[in-house]
Amino acid sequence: MNVLIVFAHPEPASFCGALRDAACETLADLGHQVQVSDLYRMDFSPVGDVDDFEHEVDDVPFEYQREQRIAHQQQSYCAQIAAEHEKLLWCDVVMLNFPLWWFGPPAILKGWIDRVMSVGFAYDSDRRFEKGALKGRNAMVTITTGSPAERFSDDAPRSYADLDGTLLPLQKGLFPYVGMGVLPPFAAYAVARVSPEARSAYLQQYRDHLAAHFGPTPSRAHSS
Repeated sequence: MNVLIVFAHPEPASFCGALRDAACETLADLGHQVQVSDLYRMDFSPVGDVDDFEHEVDDVPFEYQREQRIAHQQQSYCAQIAAEHEKLLWCDVVMLNFPLWWFGPPAILKGWIDRVMSVGFAYDSDRRFEKGALKGRNAMVTITTGSPAERFSDDAPRSYADLDGTLLPLQKGLFPYVGMGVLPPFAAYAVARVSPEARSAYLQQYRDHLAAHFGPTPSRAHSS
């Protein structure tokens, strides 16, 4: 199996980075191939604009989705986007690894989604959901949070949405829209506040999580 990890943390030595390294090691041990798109190290631009395209752009008015369709038809995306498209075509699973910032991904990852999951390539009016252009692939979210797990519970006072509710735009929006199945997410809560022992326990839980879903008898993704 081919796995693409899209890593979106500004600090390589962060706990997100430790989770990335654990995923690379565990997946390799399970016999899978892994590529990592480290967005900050790649200096990936989150801004979708005319520089996304190598063809001559009609900028009066500039219509981003129209130009995406043209770029898909003419294979005229800029090198940065074309490279990410190749990785998506290569992979069987996409794993998004990021710290939860204001209940969503950092801007650099949102920009990756906007620019790379483009109309024509990832979806179109007749290629959505069960006919999505990326059908046959699965997706998984790995996050770290600043708040403890109790905050992500409907039962706690001053709580947020639960984990699935927090990840709704990805797990019920993006992934199924482009045809992907959704694997259960993994969250390491309040990593800056817990002990080294607790962080080690998170890493082991993550390895177990990956083994359960990518091992010899992996669990099946659910389609939304």
